[in-house]
Amino acid sequence: MATFKKQPRSKFYELLQAQIRNEFHASQQYIALAVWFDNEDLPQLAKHFYRQSLEERNHALAMVKYMTDTDHHVEIPAVGEVRNDFSEARELVALALKQEKEVASDIEEIAKAAREEGDYTGEQFIQWFLKEQVEEIASMSTLLTVVDRADGDLFQVEQFLHRENVGDEDDPTMPPVAGGAL
Repeated sequence: MATFKKQPRSKFYELLQAQIRNEFHASQQYIALAVWFDNEDLPQLAKHFYRQSLEERNHALAMVKYMTDTDHHVEIPAVGEVRNDFSEARELVALALKQEKEVASDIEEIAKAAREEGDYTGEQFIQWFLKEQVEEIASMSTLLTVVDRADGDLFQVEQFLHRENVGDEDDPTMPPVAGGAL
């Protein structure tokens, strides 16, 4: 029977463990948004948020893999409540943008902790997530602008998503994901 070597936890690893929960929560929230759009017969918006959910799941599992690769114990956390009640599409996209900005702030704190602790490999690992959050915020901000400009005509938003393939790009520089990326 193999024994698991438990490394002492630094602030960086404590924050990274907490971020795993945040990423899984974001994944669940994006599923709720996708389902709402599915129920409204908006397939492009639904597809976009289902894809966002998988991306957040992959982010969480990349953090899991990094922690296990560095001999740190990982706990898979429960996630908090997910919002399901919305009255119009703008609310959903605004929530997604707010969520991405919160994640960016969290990632910046993790990067700061790694730097303060002189954890060069941790700092290098988290750099990808800093770059990713710039892209996520820009993408969600653009989507919110498109929703606002469409002024209630969600068919225009659907056409935009179909035409522009927002967020479809796979990033080959993404850190490896525990169990493989989906």
